[in-house]
Amino acid sequence: MHADTRRRLLRIAAGGAVWLVVSTLAALALFLGSSAEITLASHDAELRPTLTWSGPGEVVVHTGPVLPDVRMPAPGRVGVDVTLGKTDATTTAALVKRYAVLAGAPEGQIAKVTSAVTGLAIRAVLRGLVLGAVPVLVWLLVGAARSQELLRRARRPEGLVVFGAVAALLLALWQPGTADDEAPVGAASWISLRDFLGTVPMPADLADLEVRGDVTTAETRRLIASAISTYDSSKVFYSTAAASAAGLPLRKPGAGETVAVLVADRHDNIGMDAVARAVGDAAGATSVLDAGDDTSTGSSWEAFSLDSLDEAFDGYDDRWAIAGNHDHGSFVAGYLADRGWSELDGDVVDGPGGSTLAGVADPRSSGLGNWRDETGLSFSEVEQHIADDVCAADERVATLMVHDANLGREALRRGCVDLVVAGHLHLQVGPDKVVGANGRTGWSYTTGTTGGAAYAFALGSKPRREAEISLITYAGGRPVGIQPVRLETNGTFVVDAWIPLTYGPASEGDRSPTPPVR
Repeated sequence: MHADTRRRLLRIAAGGAVWLVVSTLAALALFLGSSAEITLASHDAELRPTLTWSGPGEVVVHTGPVLPDVRMPAPGRVGVDVTLGKTDATTTAALVKRYAVLAGAPEGQIAKVTSAVTGLAIRAVLRGLVLGAVPVLVWLLVGAARSQELLRRARRPEGLVVFGAVAALLLALWQPGTADDEAPVGAASWISLRDFLGTVPMPADLADLEVRGDVTTAETRRLIASAISTYDSSKVFYSTAAASAAGLPLRKPGAGETVAVLVADRHDNIGMDAVARAVGDAAGATSVLDAGDDTSTGSSWEAFSLDSLDEAFDGYDDRWAIAGNHDHGSFVAGYLADRGWSELDGDVVDGPGGSTLAGVADPRSSGLGNWRDETGLSFSEVEQHIADDVCAADERVATLMVHDANLGREALRRGCVDLVVAGHLHLQVGPDKVVGANGRTGWSYTTGTTGGAAYAFALGSKPRREAEISLITYAGGRPVGIQPVRLETNGTFVVDAWIPLTYGPASEGDRSPTPPVR
């Protein structure tokens, strides 16, 4: 190899090595010095990544002045330090109980934290790559001769002084957080939750949990002990139900058929999400229809409910949603849309199994009543508008999803839709046959509350009333059957027989549903 070529290759290798080393150090410094503002466990929270060089990382949660801080092992060497901020909870007891139920179904919150840390890491790497290129570019711009002269000067005493001063300045500007590396003088040390609570029975999966706090009153201990009981019963109830769902006698899709899961009125009950997914998987479902009221108020603190729903149905081919009357404002729709859910807004789109699908948010959501460029529309006006759009579609609409089935009455009356699906009532109604003015047959179906909600907020250790998931079968581009599945408050499933949806002439008699299977 020619000497000039060898020197050129060595310079390229040296430049690449410098770029890699500087980029790695810069990315690491940026990552450990970064933070993210997220909504976690119904709190505004600040998250900072941490790194443990020897052994697994740690997840540390600073809960505030009343409750003890919590620490647990992280899956790898990268951990997180979370400081919880404001929340909507009005009492400490209500907040602790909410923590317990959230801990029983943590998948959505874990996915959110993982996503936030991954985002910080990606940004740090990209910025590190740019910073690492700076010395290489400077070297190239200055030129080989001038660069060698600068290196010779850098080895002199005055050069070393300048280099040391710059390094000290950089270290002073970057002070990686050490909030949890050492406890402040006088602060309580970390102890296991078992030792903290004394004789309270402890679930095995909490063996690695540690707490630290200065407030150790009897009331605090009673609250935490109660939360442990709620956590255990919640996790056992829902995990048992999800496991049992695999053996339910559900109708499986035949050749050319597609099954969609219909959920509605979850009202923050994240425990039911894994159950709904398990029922869908057992039935061979590949898509999900969300008919609204995922929250109780539509506020940002309820993001935990949407995170859970998103995580539960991750991997499904298609996910459609509308907002219910309790999903006030634009937060719910925007949050799900940002996570890949298709928010229906009146347009006709491709639906399950090659069908056509339309839907619209409940106009009572925070009194918005918006429709395209019109504002302030009433419920009846939106009912007429959606009927106009459905009836004007190039193809007959197979499914119209609304939160309240009354919003689809006019479309059915005109005979423009095969099936209207809804929620809102917290109990099952139908499927009921409707023969339209044009002689075409349609069906109206209201599913019960998937969250087992008696009121607007359903988060708890078990459903407050029977919780329902409905399975809709599609074939030939239209819905051909529905199978309701209910989980009762005692943990028992009730599986109704599959109900066929027929589309014969107007003279065809209504079919009588077969009794449920218990």
